[in-house]
Amino acid sequence: MSDISPAKNHIIQTAKEAGFDLVKITSPFGLEKNAHHFKQFLDLGRHGDMAWMMEKSDRRQSPLTLWPEVKSIIMLGMNYGPSHDPLSLLSHTDRGNISVYARGRDYHDVVKKKLKQVARNLHRKYDADVKVFVDTAPVMEKPLAEKSGMGWQGKHTNLVSRDFGSWLFLGSIFTTLYLEPDEPEKDHCGSCVKCLDICPTKAFPAPNQLDARRCISYLTIEYKGHIAKEFRKAMGNRIYGCDDCLAICPWNKFAKKTLEPSYDPRIEFTFPRLSDLIELDDPAFRNLFSGSPVKRIGRDYFIRNILIAVGNSNDKSLIPKVKDKLCDPSPYVRAMAVWALLQLCNEEEWQNFKDKYSIKENDDAVRQEWQK
Repeated sequence: MSDISPAKNHIIQTAKEAGFDLVKITSPFGLEKNAHHFKQFLDLGRHGDMAWMMEKSDRRQSPLTLWPEVKSIIMLGMNYGPSHDPLSLLSHTDRGNISVYARGRDYHDVVKKKLKQVARNLHRKYDADVKVFVDTAPVMEKPLAEKSGMGWQGKHTNLVSRDFGSWLFLGSIFTTLYLEPDEPEKDHCGSCVKCLDICPTKAFPAPNQLDARRCISYLTIEYKGHIAKEFRKAMGNRIYGCDDCLAICPWNKFAKKTLEPSYDPRIEFTFPRLSDLIELDDPAFRNLFSGSPVKRIGRDYFIRNILIAVGNSNDKSLIPKVKDKLCDPSPYVRAMAVWALLQLCNEEEWQNFKDKYSIKENDDAVRQEWQK
């Protein structure tokens, strides 16, 4: 590191000591092309119901819009690499599959705490102003990470690292201290399209383009509605997020298991039984997922996802537990209970349930499910 300025060298060492695996520097300039692509994404409505993207779109165009005084951006990455192939869990249809990133503590809390630790040190030592961000402000983290040399955005639009594959949490420190920027990373995807081909719902209209409305991560986490029938079978046992396009990437051969204890998967999140999860009421849901990002979607939408997985399980022993959800207060739960029964029951069983419960239903969306 002899060719690195003392300030930059100190920041890198401080960040590594705090627990970050990658530290790169970039400038706040040169994101016009990315801003144009983001505008196209919004204009096409591919953000779905994520209205907050549209509301703050002008602030995403440039870091200078967010903070005009910024001179340098320190991009930091934390490895959350799993110890096994996430795709291996998809065949166990009696279990729920939770995205790797959500199996431990909420990364927002972990990363932000460490960012603040590095930022405080920087402020004290160099008397520079600082602001920290971790997926909670209109910052284009992935384009900035690519520009900093941390990795490149693959055809699935996510960041890929030559050292850590697909498994990096990103955070940034904006500062008024000028630091020599690092060189951008080149795209190393070549002709590979494995991430596009594996997508169960065909959420990529073209390489480097994502239609969030078809993405299982969006549908199971962000979408607050009745999931369309065309996606339900494709969801399989994915109850919170989807790792398929990340997990299939050949660059994961260089990935390493995370050394951060906070990201170690909780046993109850690694291989949870659908038969247990379907019984969660609101207090039990909040207790189970305390400190987890899963908690933010709420019990009703989570059980909605569980019932889709149950419908795909072929496990007829779950029929009594699904039947109990036909009287759930949430129409999102009742609707997917109807769909799950349609998948699990024979014609006579289905008709008996319909005769008993459909006449009591007053929600239009649930009534439509009864019409199969």
